[in-house]
Amino acid sequence: MNADPFRIFTIFGTRPEAIKLAPVIRVLEEDKRFLLRTAVTGQHREMLDQVLEIFALKPDYDLELMEPEQRLPALTARIISGLGEILPQEEPDLVLVHGDTTTTLAAALTAFYQQIPVGHVEAGLRTGKKFSPFPEEMNRSLTDLLADIYFAPTSMNLQNLKRENISEEKIYLTGNTVIDAVRLISEERYEFPRQIPVAATRERGHSIVLLTAHRRENLGEKMAEIFAAVRELISAYSQIEVFFPVHLNPRIQILAERILGDHPRIHLLEPLDYQTFINLVNQSRLVLTDSGGIQEEAPGLGVPVVLLREDTERPEALEAGTVLKAGSSRKKIIELTGRLLEDEEFYQKTSRRTNPYGDGRAALRIKDALLEYFQLAEDIFQPFSFHG
Repeated sequence: MNADPFRIFTIFGTRPEAIKLAPVIRVLEEDKRFLLRTAVTGQHREMLDQVLEIFALKPDYDLELMEPEQRLPALTARIISGLGEILPQEEPDLVLVHGDTTTTLAAALTAFYQQIPVGHVEAGLRTGKKFSPFPEEMNRSLTDLLADIYFAPTSMNLQNLKRENISEEKIYLTGNTVIDAVRLISEERYEFPRQIPVAATRERGHSIVLLTAHRRENLGEKMAEIFAAVRELISAYSQIEVFFPVHLNPRIQILAERILGDHPRIHLLEPLDYQTFINLVNQSRLVLTDSGGIQEEAPGLGVPVVLLREDTERPEALEAGTVLKAGSSRKKIIELTGRLLEDEEFYQKTSRRTNPYGDGRAALRIKDALLEYFQLAEDIFQPFSFHG
């Protein structure tokens, strides 16, 4: 047994990475067999800072690399350059990255240049389409080419990795750490800020339909179709109110204001911090979204999802029935949402299905996998098991 703790260097740069790594950081910090160090790139500055505060994360390094209107080539170069100065000083035994961001790929590549092993949390997600989503699909695929140990959330992700000739001995089926994070911060009696009228909506006997829409592939005509569908739904169902945290992209803000902005039961909100957002999901009847993470988070709280995308790297939820795919079709959005609002039996069947993404113990499994990787494990690794 190594007398000194193994040095794990965790790198992240965006809100989703911080959310999903927070439970992992917590369990590793509590184990004296590991010495954990963290660096943030600041790829998404304000949203990242909110999560650092919520989960009480204190990075050892902050590269503060975000710039106005930053472009991917320049951002990638700055991350590699910045981490290239830090990693030789730290000499970690393993670099831990998450997901599919520019930070993820750049950090894995920098570790490779230093011949440092890489662990990839949320490995194996694929759509099989190079530019959908862009640039995430290639970020995660290339990171998996560079990685040495893989933490796959689902059996489908594990099979994707095996098809790419990655040895099954290197892959650990863990569940998704976002379920761990959601359970840490969701509260039935959460007190919402005044500008989010959840209590007033409940007092009127109305149900909340939560909308999120921001993906590049939906900008323009597709986004207009989505908003038009929401407008029709709010007119057809007097018992609902739509809550929409509007993305900061001006194209989305202008379109949302034009199509949705003048209805008393549609609430256009500022972007929300993660804790407020998760608790809003928890209070919602259903979610309309083109996001990736919400396909995992909402089912973890028993909230059905109507997916506003044609392609998803999370097909497990479609198969399990916790997510229903509408794409950007106005007709399909109205049809699926209407059924969830009208058919109580169908709604209950959808909301009570088992979440294929995790049971809240993914971070502990990742720790167990790392103990096995460093030959410290006392017990055989127990993978996540989903029974739909």
